[in-house]
Amino acid sequence: MILTVTLNAAIDKRYVIENFREGEVNRVKECRYVPGGKGLNVSKTAVIAGERVVATGFVGGHAGAYIEEALEKYGVEHDFFHLSGESRTCINIWDEKKQLQTECLEPGAAVSPEEFQGFLERYQKQLPKADVIVLSGSVPKGLDESTYRRLIRLGKEAGKKVILDTSGRLLEEGIKEKPYLIKPNIDEIRMLTGSACKDLAEIGKAARALQEDGIEMVVVSLGKDGAVAATKKGIFRLTVPQIQAVNTVGCGDTMTAGFAAGLSRELEPEEILKRAAAMSTASALREETGHFLREDMEDILKQIRLTEMEV
Repeated sequence: MILTVTLNAAIDKRYVIENFREGEVNRVKECRYVPGGKGLNVSKTAVIAGERVVATGFVGGHAGAYIEEALEKYGVEHDFFHLSGESRTCINIWDEKKQLQTECLEPGAAVSPEEFQGFLERYQKQLPKADVIVLSGSVPKGLDESTYRRLIRLGKEAGKKVILDTSGRLLEEGIKEKPYLIKPNIDEIRMLTGSACKDLAEIGKAARALQEDGIEMVVVSLGKDGAVAATKKGIFRLTVPQIQAVNTVGCGDTMTAGFAAGLSRELEPEEILKRAAAMSTASALREETGHFLREDMEDILKQIRLTEMEV
């Protein structure tokens, strides 16, 4: 089982507008609501990949009730702690004319120390059942940069593989606890290592430095240019086919779901990397955030290229 942690769950709304105009009234051509937050995007796509998933974290109010109900339709089990406040809403505006996305992300309800303790009790009850734990996204008000570090420590003490996918101080603090896998982008790997990462060789060396420091897999995401990964088997360059993307929001979360699925199945690192990249690329072909078709993934998987780097 994969246990996902979403501390700042949301309702994701996607607005399709023909020609978005700032400061004016805009008519929405199409609107879609889905349960969101990075961990829930991971949850939905891991289920599509064939995994059993339990989602935990915080939800609150009517929005929280909708998130739980909607997740059940996706086949995601859940065990959330309920807040006194209301879960947030995040809006993604797709401008058809400009082919441009704009996101508006609410901060989310504040969490009290008592509420966090209540969540920790649920989290620890789920740990023995999990094969892999995924910690994703931002944290709400009331929690600080040490939050993920604490959750990683508890997961590792339970003998579980922990994936951390976050940014900023949460990432800087989190890696001190040596999660099993991280997926920084180019700016984040620079922040973590101090390397300029001017070319692929420097990116590979920076990833290897973190891997040799105790993080089993370090995957540097390069967007449409694929990724560079440092593993116990070596350093690899991952190249994906060029596609006509429809919606790139959540593609990184789908890649994280691929990592979780691969680790749960105990696949070799090379196979994990290729399948995660194929899932991520397939998700960009679909309008719905946190969704892909398995037939798209299988077709793209044949076009993925993985080569070992000499750095």
